[in-house]
Amino acid sequence: MWLPVVGVFVGIVLGMLLPVQVPVAYSSYMSIAVLAALDSVFGGIRANLDKQFEADVFISGFFGNAILAAGLTYIGNRLDVPIYLCAIFVFGYRMFNNFALIRRHFLISLRGKPEQPDLEEDSKGE
Repeated sequence: MWLPVVGVFVGIVLGMLLPVQVPVAYSSYMSIAVLAALDSVFGGIRANLDKQFEADVFISGFFGNAILAAGLTYIGNRLDVPIYLCAIFVFGYRMFNNFALIRRHFLISLRGKPEQPDLEEDSKGE
């Protein structure tokens, strides 16, 4: 689980130290790419905590999300409609949801209490 966290920190440090200039025309593509990457990282951390992590699912989701989001951004730019906003909304929602579940997992483990069963899984059988 420590590998994705180290990767995020190394990426942040490299991004701050390297003088890379992104042209304004590509700024919407870059913002979507960063969101897709962060969404995949948080999803991978959550899956690892749930003991359901699979590397092939993570990698395909990472590139699949990035390609789909870039495609939506491109189509939106061609149509002069900000379609990329829906990708920003979805990735943002999923990131905050995954972060909340990761935070809850760590808080429960710090308290030393056993994890509560997931209410969504219990209600599916009814």
